[in-house]
Amino acid sequence: MIIAAGFLCLSSYAQDKKESYYGKKITADNARPASEVPALLSKKDTVTVKLTGKINSVCQKKGCWMMMETADGNTMRVRFKDYEFFVPKDCAGKTAVIEGIAFNDVTSVAELRHYAEDAKKSKEEIEKITEPEKSPAFEAEGVIIYE
Repeated sequence: MIIAAGFLCLSSYAQDKKESYYGKKITADNARPASEVPALLSKKDTVTVKLTGKINSVCQKKGCWMMMETADGNTMRVRFKDYEFFVPKDCAGKTAVIEGIAFNDVTSVAELRHYAEDAKKSKEEIEKITEPEKSPAFEAEGVIIYE
């Protein structure tokens, strides 16, 4: 009985540490907190970097983008290199490691409305989008999501 209980504990611990890989296989080694993105992009327009942080939301149509939390409650849109891979639509709230290029981006009104539709926002919310948005963005070559 005791041995079986020990195996159950070890098995549930291993499940807590499960990770899934998308795109290029990467490691979590030397990943910087996503909260550092604004500071990194204050000195350069683009930075090749590996980041870790919380996934805030995901495209509910097919998982073709996700929003990752950065500093001060802001978010950064993460797209996937050459549209080659997607992430699960249910990964919001999980921790991720992303590797690729962070850059300053201006997103047009049309694109913002498209993203709002993907996120299943209401028609009223979509119509309120009237200005382009300047914010950090990221093109990921590889993603690790921790379950």
